[in-house]
Amino acid sequence: MSKQSKLITIAIHTYEKAVILKTLLEKEGVETVLHNVNLIQPVISSGVRVRIHEEDLPLALKIIESSSILKQSDDELSSGTVFIPIDFSEYSLKACMIGFDFACRTGGDVLLFHTFIDHHYSGLFPLESDEYETNPKEVTSRAEVERIANEKMNAFKSSLVQMIADGKMPDVEFTSIVTEGVPENEIIDYSKEIHPSIIVMGTRGKSKKEADLLGSVTAEVLDACKHPVFTVPENMAVEHIGGVRNVVFFSNLNQQDLLSFDVFAKLFNYNGLSITIIPITEKKENEISDSLEALLRYCRRHYLLYDFKTAYIGDSNFLDDFNEYVKREKIDLIVIPNKKKNIFSRLFRPSMAHKMLFHSDTAMLVVPV
Repeated sequence: MSKQSKLITIAIHTYEKAVILKTLLEKEGVETVLHNVNLIQPVISSGVRVRIHEEDLPLALKIIESSSILKQSDDELSSGTVFIPIDFSEYSLKACMIGFDFACRTGGDVLLFHTFIDHHYSGLFPLESDEYETNPKEVTSRAEVERIANEKMNAFKSSLVQMIADGKMPDVEFTSIVTEGVPENEIIDYSKEIHPSIIVMGTRGKSKKEADLLGSVTAEVLDACKHPVFTVPENMAVEHIGGVRNVVFFSNLNQQDLLSFDVFAKLFNYNGLSITIIPITEKKENEISDSLEALLRYCRRHYLLYDFKTAYIGDSNFLDDFNEYVKREKIDLIVIPNKKKNIFSRLFRPSMAHKMLFHSDTAMLVVPV
């Protein structure tokens, strides 16, 4: 290849699909290479990396989005649906206000999703909130639990319809599902079926979330879900997406940050955002400085709507120092590229998304990488 810039991985596919993508990109002048191909039997390769030059990323993403051939062969194409799990609480209502705003801006629809558990078994599971005001002893059957859940959903939808009529929420199409099961499991499983553009979840305040620990439904979804998740704390200051002005983007200083930032840019595609890139990495100090400067140049060149700057927060007292930074700079949103972790990793070395969820009342956009 003639260019000398850094190669980045834009996708990982089977060999057959990687060849299709390579052909499409090169037809539009984007030089492409395939890595990790089984040279003896290439057609059986299942983890082929499609790599391009860093400066070609915006063009490559546009080609992928507009390609009907790639859409037809992509089983995980986003449906455009904003997926909102709810439990009929005040912070569920706040999540709906944000979720409906996302749907309005992206031209999508909304799916409200509620999970109930038979009270005979609910004591076995750590739930994030009490779902019913009814005394469990008064509920004598699963059918009664389901009836109550459906009544609550209908009442909740009626309140949303009224808010739309009053001009307090955007008028977007929405549907609802009430199902039985463990909330985090049902949310994750159903998201695999519908491939939402984003999941919007309300969360409790900082003190209540700390008490929930690993029982938090939102935390479980953050760890296992393959779709972007936007968390809406009950103390979130802004009530609509346009109110977000000051953003922190945690950076691993690797190529996956570029793809995570593109997800963010699609959801927040308006002018006037101030974005601070904060590195979270184990690289050496001189490597951090060079990589951070390169990322800053890339963002300023390709995302002209935003104002970029960088900051560094030391490891010794990170959470407290970061919370002070959030207050001082009036941060509205934290963006976190998040790697999935198993339960042992979460117990002994929690992800940055977990730390922020339990120790901050600031909204988060968590992008799986």
